[in-house]
Amino acid sequence: MPTEGVTLSGARWRVGTKNRCSSGESQIFEYRRCKVAGDRISQVKGQRTMNAKHAFFIDMNFLELLTFSTALFYLTKEKRFMIMQELENVLYPIVVKINEYLSSYILIVLLIAVGLWYSVKTRFVQIRYFKDGIKKVFGNISLRGGKQQQGMSSFQALATAIAAQVGTGNIIGASGAILTGGPGAIFWMWVIAFFGMATIYAEATLAIKTRKVDKNGNILGGPVYYITEAFKGSFGKFLAGFFAVAIILALGFMGCMVQSNSIGSVFETAFGVPAWAIGIVLVVICAIIFLGGVQRLASVCEKIVPIMAAMFLACAAIILICRIKYIPATFGMIFRYAFKPQAIIGGAFGAALKAAISQGAKRGLFSNEAGMGSTPHAHAQANVDHPHDQGVVAMCGVFIDTFVVLTLNALVIISTLYTADGPLAECGAAAASTVITKSNLAQTAFGTVMGEGLGAAFVAICLFFFAFSTILSWNMFAKINVIYLFGKKNDKVCTTVYTIIALVFIFVGTLMSNDLVWELTDAFNYLMVIPNAMALFAMTKVVLSSLQEKDKK
Repeated sequence: MPTEGVTLSGARWRVGTKNRCSSGESQIFEYRRCKVAGDRISQVKGQRTMNAKHAFFIDMNFLELLTFSTALFYLTKEKRFMIMQELENVLYPIVVKINEYLSSYILIVLLIAVGLWYSVKTRFVQIRYFKDGIKKVFGNISLRGGKQQQGMSSFQALATAIAAQVGTGNIIGASGAILTGGPGAIFWMWVIAFFGMATIYAEATLAIKTRKVDKNGNILGGPVYYITEAFKGSFGKFLAGFFAVAIILALGFMGCMVQSNSIGSVFETAFGVPAWAIGIVLVVICAIIFLGGVQRLASVCEKIVPIMAAMFLACAAIILICRIKYIPATFGMIFRYAFKPQAIIGGAFGAALKAAISQGAKRGLFSNEAGMGSTPHAHAQANVDHPHDQGVVAMCGVFIDTFVVLTLNALVIISTLYTADGPLAECGAAAASTVITKSNLAQTAFGTVMGEGLGAAFVAICLFFFAFSTILSWNMFAKINVIYLFGKKNDKVCTTVYTIIALVFIFVGTLMSNDLVWELTDAFNYLMVIPNAMALFAMTKVVLSSLQEKDKK
């Protein structure tokens, strides 16, 4: 039974604690919500704390809920902000704790295990067929791939996948990894990416092998389809449903919030444009492309991705040339702090090494998405003669994302800020994070050579295109799963409702706390990995049989 009443803007909140709480109970006109608290979580105005082993539930009847919603709408801006801030203060430590466990144990084990498994089983396909993949990628580059009868061309599928991979994870994600895990975190991002190339080969191959064509001629493919092939019956349906819900939340909703949040914050820093104004512009442009379907999205991605990548790489190369005498020291720091991170992170060796590896692993996942189960949705659209052909193309996507774009960004940051004459030289991670954030670390790095204003503007423009293209791709990935879950009877109504909700999330993302949104996205990303990795292990024979067909030729 509730132990006390709290009055907030006219609504009665009945708060109580129990040793266990059930989220399955539901009654008409009753809203019941269960949340797990952190070690000691302060509630409204610090009046009450709660032990982590307990939970609290909130019961509101329909009239109370309506009263609360109306009162919240009429609150002043300052009071609404205060309420949202208090809510974030409660949620943030809970999500961080969950993510710490997932990223430090489950995520690292699954990612490395799947990558090692397929590297060994395929006899390191990422090395043997790397040259073949590069030929297929650069031999098929076209900014005008043309309208396909169905699906996409191989390059359009790759561009859509890279659009998802090359996003804020390459700029802000890498910055966060360096700030928290030190320069050595980049080494562990490389390791994850190397094994991830074998993982994504398997994902793309399975996506082609198990894809479906609906009654309208649209190609539907991705993990939900090879999960149900791997595990028959109700268990397979449960895993596929779990993955579908996770990816809709992780990419379709929360992930797009991360991208728009990053765009809004850097534009506010660089140009002084209010974040909400950027949110409106994003919503309008995205709505036009979303409503155009797969063909319009493919046409946009095949043009944006090569241009934005070339622009970023050219500028990064110029800065590295200006700082060329510090390049050896930069690589030295990456390798040295990968195995001796305590020198820059501080603390005991074991804890520092764990921080460096976990930061590299989780930011590597967010960057190249190998093993996460997102990019197979794009590769499933490819019109190719054999699944292997798109598998080797997919490997090159991870290479371009991590070993080219992300690495150049990391080299710029370390060579300008962490080397001998850099402002963060000999500065511990904890001290560095108090003076600079992951959102403006790259801007500061580029600004040391280009000038503060020009550097901030350049990164803001690059981030806009990176994050914008990612929003487009992630929306498509989540939409395929929305159709899988809800679109069997009327997919048009289903996708329209989803698109409207996604646009709302994109706008809201520009207004929310960067750290909380990022942590929530991490949490759902990690949950996606679990069913996807299980299916990848179970479908090993299918992947190997496809590879053996090519080996014989």
